[in-house]
Amino acid sequence: MHASQGRSVGLGLALVSAFAFGGSGVAAKPLIEAGLDPLHVVWLRVTGAALVMLPVAWRHRRLVLRKPALLAGFGLLAVAGVQACYFASISRIPVGVALLVEYLAPALVLGWVRFVQRRPVSRAAALGVVLAVGGLACVVEVWSGLSFDAVGLLLALGAACCQVGYFVLSDQGAEGDDAVDPLGVIAYGLLIGALVLTVVARPWDMKWSVLGGSADMNGSQVPAVLLLCWIVLIATVVAYVTGVISVRKLSPQVAGVVACLEAVLATVFAWVLLGEHLSAPQIIGGAVVLTGAFIAQSSAPGAASGPVASGGSAPAEGELSAGQSAA
Repeated sequence: MHASQGRSVGLGLALVSAFAFGGSGVAAKPLIEAGLDPLHVVWLRVTGAALVMLPVAWRHRRLVLRKPALLAGFGLLAVAGVQACYFASISRIPVGVALLVEYLAPALVLGWVRFVQRRPVSRAAALGVVLAVGGLACVVEVWSGLSFDAVGLLLALGAACCQVGYFVLSDQGAEGDDAVDPLGVIAYGLLIGALVLTVVARPWDMKWSVLGGSADMNGSQVPAVLLLCWIVLIATVVAYVTGVISVRKLSPQVAGVVACLEAVLATVFAWVLLGEHLSAPQIIGGAVVLTGAFIAQSSAPGAASGPVASGGSAPAEGELSAGQSAA
């Protein structure tokens, strides 16, 4: 009974996380087009969320000594890496395309499992990878000579690589006597991500005046500060908290499959709010990418014995979540 309730709660949290992460690109792109550098938007997002989570970080301050590697990895990959690559990619290519490329992460995870951990991969999982790659070819319309910006696509792929780390690290320390509180991991991950991004983004060079004006959202003027509040509070704090907790309750495999809805939601949001329409082949390709991601993650092998296998047993997906995608 309790297990069933916990699974239902986890499923609900995963859906909330997918919705929250899915709206990040739609809110961020108008700010970028209004004059803010993508890295500056990422810095505002992560730093704002870190300040909100500062009381939580203080409460779990002992984690710094207990799990320094976990916190550093989460901050560098799941926070700074995912957000920087994703926001930079949507400044060059449509939001929906960036998310769909990011959802090649199941293929990356299976490659890690097969060639690094040397664990078997089922035929169904391999089929999922083939479908995901084939669908991606339709999304980027390779027959037209790669119509999208190649740098933008590489950045989206970088976000996928970092998103793998999000799901893998979210599942670390979830069991045993030395289990860590996921809220503490998120809080310190955001703090570390903010520090790293401060060095990289150089926020002192930001066009701060943009935040005092409005941003265009498909013909409608929206206060820039309102978009920033959505990005910080909903698309980051709520998205990460619900996403990480859902991984703990469902397992990375199940949570990753649910998080595939992020790409669908982000594409719909971009279509409705930003007017970013996709062609019929791109829509079909996107559906194939998500289908391949679902098959790949659902068919991923369970954890093998030993510390290395358990660390990489999380067949993570690419947002983030927000992200779990962590986007």
